[in-house]
Amino acid sequence: MRRIKLSVFVLVVFALGMVWVSCSKPPEAEKGAAKKALDAAISAGADKYASADLEAARKVWDAAESQMREEKYKEAKESYIDAKAAFEKAAAAVEAGKKAVAGQARTTLKTLEEKLKKMRVTAKKMEKKLKDKKQAWTADANAIKEGLGRSKEMIASAPAEAKAKLDELKTMMDKWEATFKEMATSPSKAKATQKKKSY
Repeated sequence: MRRIKLSVFVLVVFALGMVWVSCSKPPEAEKGAAKKALDAAISAGADKYASADLEAARKVWDAAESQMREEKYKEAKESYIDAKAAFEKAAAAVEAGKKAVAGQARTTLKTLEEKLKKMRVTAKKMEKKLKDKKQAWTADANAIKEGLGRSKEMIASAPAEAKAKLDELKTMMDKWEATFKEMATSPSKAKATQKKKSY
């Protein structure tokens, strides 16, 4: 009887030891799965199209990494599982993000195409005033037209890059718009100065 009690006691201690050892192991499998989900999210374009979701997932990942360093393996295991789910959510949000950015890019493209038409009309009217800037305007206007064409082609496959290109073109157009406004007001200032002198 005594042997049976001793055997049971040894088995219980062994079982508890095994449970303790299995709980105290670093959760490498969960970490690996979370890392794989992170890589998949980045490959899908989450950094461009689902950055808020990706940032939230990275915070969960950072918490898991911190728990690993502190050897809080049970908490780290849960955090890695949560991080994996968060990275998968970010990857799933990419398609919706792409559609949103593509929509913004199309709207910007349409606006800039209209703006370029108006600017060309303005430039034609101000041809005499352009003088030394005419060559620069012609070169920039052609570059803008080409850039708009390339951006239009890029929207379907790389909407974030297309939007960035459109933002560059908008800056160039804003510069010329300011130049045209300045030219339009400069003769009236000269006339006003002449009127003052004649009095």
